Amino acid sequence: MSWRGHLRLDYRLENQRTTALDRHEGPLRVLQRLYPEGDAICHHVLVHPPGGIVGGDELLIEATLDAGTHALITTPGATRFYRSAGPLATQTLRARVAAGARLEWLPLETIAYSGCLAANALHFDLAPGAQMIGWDLLALGLPAADLAFERGELQQTLSIGGRWLERGRISADDRVLLDSPLGWAGQRALATLWCASGNGFSDALREQLLEDARTCIAGLPLAAQAGASAADEGVVVLRALAPRTEALFTLARAVRAAWRQRLWALAECPPRLWAL
Repeated sequence: MSWRGHLRLDYRLENQRTTALDRHEGPLRVLQRLYPEGDAICHHVLVHPPGGIVGGDELLIEATLDAGTHALITTPGATRFYRSAGPLATQTLRARVAAGARLEWLPLETIAYSGCLAANALHFDLAPGAQMIGWDLLALGLPAADLAFERGELQQTLSIGGRWLERGRISADDRVLLDSPLGWAGQRALATLWCASGNGFSDALREQLLEDARTCIAGLPLAAQAGASAADEGVVVLRALAPRTEALFTLARAVRAAWRQRLWALAECPPRLWAL
């Protein structure tokens, strides 16, 4: 049986506190709403009780952030696209961030199991004055369990309205993409991390954000497989490849902490569940 899930998150500022109204249909829930940094920043933990997404499932998350709000959204575990008998499994995020609002989209990794037929789409609309930090950590198969990504495909879409649009199709039988030094170079985990501004960054700030990312990269063993660039005057992107996601998560956390300090003068304050 296919599942259809829809979760809507509406963030509002009330007496300097970011509050959230959540409405759901089907298997998507808010596990917790936490305020470890005080009332201004709402940490949200999203859960998908079935534990994985199979062929025919359709999950939609919609987030709207009013002016002045700050939301950090994460998950307690990996998003898993399981083997499909034919139908496509889809997960879509649509986020609208108003002027002066801040969004941190920081879910744990996505795992594409061998045999999956999946589409994962992330769409962000940033008003002038809005900013965000986000990441996408992707693993093909389960290398630690010696379960390779041998069949199936994953379609990936990342977009920030008017500034960045990226679409890709990762097929298990595309050896050029997966094994060529111009593609995944034999690695099976990819991190894409970005920070973005609705009205662009100044030249000086953009260079500082790039330097922050490159400094974090330089001290790690995967430095030869990572790099940062400015996709647009308002988007800075880091990418890194590795055999597994653990090293990518370490890098992503370090860069996110540096960017958070640079953009907002805020300490890292990682969600507590990341330590579990």
